[in-house]
Amino acid sequence: MSFDDIKIRSYDGNFDRTRLELLERSCELGSSKHVFLFTDTMGDPISRIRNSPMYIMLVAELNHELIGAVQGSIKMVTMRDLAKVGYILGLRVSPLHRRKGIGSSLVQHLEEWFIRNQVKYAYMATEKDNNVSVNLFVNKLHYLKFRTPAILVHPVKSRPLEISSKIKIFKINEENAEYLYRRYMGLTEFFPSDIEKVLRNKLSLGTWVACDQGGRDQFGLNGNFPTNWAVLSVWNSGGLFKLRIGKAPVSCLVYSEAFKMIDKAFACFNMPRLLHNLFEPFGFYFLYGVHQEGPMSGNMIRALCKYVHNMARADMDCKMVVTEVGCYDEKVRPQIPHWRMLSCTKDLWCIKALKSEDGESINELTRIPQKRPLFVDPRDV
Repeated sequence: MSFDDIKIRSYDGNFDRTRLELLERSCELGSSKHVFLFTDTMGDPISRIRNSPMYIMLVAELNHELIGAVQGSIKMVTMRDLAKVGYILGLRVSPLHRRKGIGSSLVQHLEEWFIRNQVKYAYMATEKDNNVSVNLFVNKLHYLKFRTPAILVHPVKSRPLEISSKIKIFKINEENAEYLYRRYMGLTEFFPSDIEKVLRNKLSLGTWVACDQGGRDQFGLNGNFPTNWAVLSVWNSGGLFKLRIGKAPVSCLVYSEAFKMIDKAFACFNMPRLLHNLFEPFGFYFLYGVHQEGPMSGNMIRALCKYVHNMARADMDCKMVVTEVGCYDEKVRPQIPHWRMLSCTKDLWCIKALKSEDGESINELTRIPQKRPLFVDPRDV
């Protein structure tokens, strides 16, 4: 194979969809005997970026075979100042064609598209222990390690979770939610300038606030708020794509059937819904804009998370509630219910200045400790 024979071009849904699904299967499943979670895009390979202001998918083709792909999106966010950033996700290279520079070439072509659209910084997320991905982006493409947020996963259980009667939870409209987020999170890293579009998206199920029972009627009146309160919004990721367990040992199937029997016989065990049908595609809710005010507001974060869990029980497709918080948000993280065995305590975000004059500023950002919370846009999940 000559590298010159490889063609990198934009994705063509009419021509590439079936071949891309084959590529996804070969990359995610491989030949391992362990359990693998992979993305089921339900026939729409660009579903994960479709809600971004600007997006593109590039594919690598050799002799009419699709051997690689990458996706990218562009938006305006808060860094030190307002900046246009490009997000890289979904990098795939066929196992038979790895270590030949195809992944690097796909990312470099994507960076060129970013530059043509005046993007200042490019960033991506990967697992901290994904040595192949870290080596490609950090060592070969000169990205800098930037933030290490935690992905917290809580399975939806058979029975509702109990919420303190001392806390009042209520839904607010998009206009009031936008006001709260711009006022209290507008300076947060990666806060999207088009937050109103996120809140009004059909996948955004709403925004909820929690406060003491006595603070409900006065909340936001004349711009005043209670001493302690919390807010979060919910995004239905299952409306875009599903997760699926692709391959597992026989023992997993046995456990699945056993848990069904136990759950029926002992309802008090409150088993996770995920264990009932291990191999069926499932959706999840993503919590974003998680924020608290006041020294006693931790319990309100926990109450909101339980409220969303109970809401998710009514959606038979939803089997997990997920959120992602930065390391700066230490007071928030312990309040979010999650299972350690399903969560990732150190996701890794890497960033790169696409213009030489911005190199020093990004170096400084990565050297100093994180001083602001991190806003994880649900469109990037």
